[in-house]
Amino acid sequence: MKKIQLLQKIIDNGVVAVLRGDSADQVFDMAEAAIAGGIKVIEVTLTVPGALHAIEKLSRMYSWETSDPDKFAIIGAGTVLEPQTARASIMAGAQFVVGPSLNPDTVKLCNLYRVPILPGVMTIAEVQQALELGVDIVKLFPGSLYDPSIIKTMKGPLPQADFMPTGGVSLSNLGDWIKGGAVAVGIGSDLTNEAVKTGDLSHVRTKAEQYMEAYRKAKAEL
Repeated sequence: MKKIQLLQKIIDNGVVAVLRGDSADQVFDMAEAAIAGGIKVIEVTLTVPGALHAIEKLSRMYSWETSDPDKFAIIGAGTVLEPQTARASIMAGAQFVVGPSLNPDTVKLCNLYRVPILPGVMTIAEVQQALELGVDIVKLFPGSLYDPSIIKTMKGPLPQADFMPTGGVSLSNLGDWIKGGAVAVGIGSDLTNEAVKTGDLSHVRTKAEQYMEAYRKAKAEL
């Protein structure tokens, strides 16, 4: 039941901040800015040095089960390549796991712990394999290789599949992805680029606010 509720909250919030950086402290600060801007689902990528420390700290500060909007956030781990890293992330407090590709052993490990796993897929064959393994949401990655209409195309033979495009999602096309059938979207470098260049993390909060506004507008138009 916990897994189902968690997946529903991810879908309800709709926008996932995919955070990369030079250090755990930098990514922690980015996460706080994104959360303040309204993006409540945070994916800390394991390419960040000390990423597990950032996940642990964020998971102590925020909870997906609280009714306090200032303390609500869902913290997950991204760029998880194999089951050992998935387990370490879960032990550090990650509430969901994201991979750049479909690794069956990682999916099985996450299923064992009843933790949502969103593996990266590019083809119908990979989507079918993910469903056979018990995946609830597949990450369409990199989304920049596709037009939003790809979701409708893939749902032709696999209408039961749920998609989260990541990579290439922007303010200008977020609405097209949502209207095309995406249950959520992942936002990466576009959220943080300006802040990294200037050192001013207020840009992350501003961008987060813009993304959530675009998401709400797209959902209202469905």
